[in-house]
Amino acid sequence: MVDQTHLEELTGATHRLVRTVDGMAEAAYAEPSLLPDWTRAHVVAHLALNAEGLAAALRGLVEGEPAPMYTSQAARDSDIAELGSAEPEALRSRLLGGVTDFADVVVAVPDEAWGTEIERTPGGPTFKAGAIPGMRHREVEIHHADLGLGYTHRDWPPAFAVRLIEAMAKRDRTRPFSVHAADLDRTWHLGQEGSTQRGPTVTGAAADLGWWLTGRGGGDGLASDDGAVPSIEAW
Repeated sequence: MVDQTHLEELTGATHRLVRTVDGMAEAAYAEPSLLPDWTRAHVVAHLALNAEGLAAALRGLVEGEPAPMYTSQAARDSDIAELGSAEPEALRSRLLGGVTDFADVVVAVPDEAWGTEIERTPGGPTFKAGAIPGMRHREVEIHHADLGLGYTHRDWPPAFAVRLIEAMAKRDRTRPFSVHAADLDRTWHLGQEGSTQRGPTVTGAAADLGWWLTGRGGGDGLASDDGAVPSIEAW
């Protein structure tokens, strides 16, 4: 069964994103985002298409016709490029339609279907349907900040910062280290399962830690007890 509290958090994050996009001046769409080589229009296009892809995969569960999230990685990339060149009004409409469709299908998924494996692309990596709310939540909050329009990672609710750190802590890492959220007095150990090495501890606010763990921010606002904040691969 999906976590209803998490869905409520996702709904709030989505509303904040839609308000930001609705308030964007038309000229802002062509301006650079915080992501390399992507304009703000590309970020909005990705958020719209991500919602559509996840909704399509969940609809396949509801209708008993399994479907991948994307038909291929190449198609996913070309769709973002194409939609990213659309007029602002078309982009806003696609985003609103995508998030509405996603919200509608999430509540229609039977409890027993959340454990089903879904393909990202045909024959490619899979993930459980139950992971989708968390996946979408990360897309919405992180890319909302990537728009560079006043909403930053420091505006994230503390609950999301915790969810993000926990998700990023599960990524494979070659260098073990720990992160300590000073504002929450919580510590996570990364890349240390089965290892006798503990590595350095990086300390800062939870939101700054989460932002850095996605490969953003360069460690601003953080400190390491060995004097060097590790470099993180982009998420």
